[in-house]
Amino acid sequence: MPDLSSLVAFGLIALGMVLTPGPNMIYIISRSITQGRVAGMISLAGVVLGFIVYMLCAAFGITALVMAVPYAYDALRFGGALYLLYLAWQAVKPGGRSPFHVKALPKDSPGKLFAMGFLTNLLNPKIAVMYLSLLPQFISPEHGSVLLQSLILGSTQIAISVSVNTVIVTLAGAIAVFLAGRPAWLVAQRWLMGTVLAGLALRMATEARR
Repeated sequence: MPDLSSLVAFGLIALGMVLTPGPNMIYIISRSITQGRVAGMISLAGVVLGFIVYMLCAAFGITALVMAVPYAYDALRFGGALYLLYLAWQAVKPGGRSPFHVKALPKDSPGKLFAMGFLTNLLNPKIAVMYLSLLPQFISPEHGSVLLQSLILGSTQIAISVSVNTVIVTLAGAIAVFLAGRPAWLVAQRWLMGTVLAGLALRMATEARR
């Protein structure tokens, strides 16, 4: 299994990414605000299924990649760093919009909520790039089964995402009201996350291959 330092580092990156606004967060928040917490949790369940599909595909694909082309790590490392820089820019770019500023939406059935959560995640290219570019950086063949390490890291990312999004679903309405009249808070949050992601990108690009 992954060593503790790799697991912690990957967990911190996963936390930074789940806190960065994206399609999944926006969909979950919009449904939580307009249709209630239950709708938000159903939407989150669909998102989780999308994560599981990506995790399994990436785990088996990464296993084959590591066994066949070990030096692909370097290409993936730089790809992961570029992806984190992209997320940092998305967080701080001018004209960015808070995910808590949503329009009123019509109510959907539980089945549609689940399906839309699943499709929102499955069709989100950021998730595919995350599993392909970031996850391999924290896998060391000398620590045992590459497949097992991939599944453990993927499960860690899913657990962190579920935990954070559950809190968001629970507090979405209250947070939206709180932030409505406090634009400075939104700017500070965006710059904080952008700085953290840029720092992680620099670390990933400059550290030696495992």
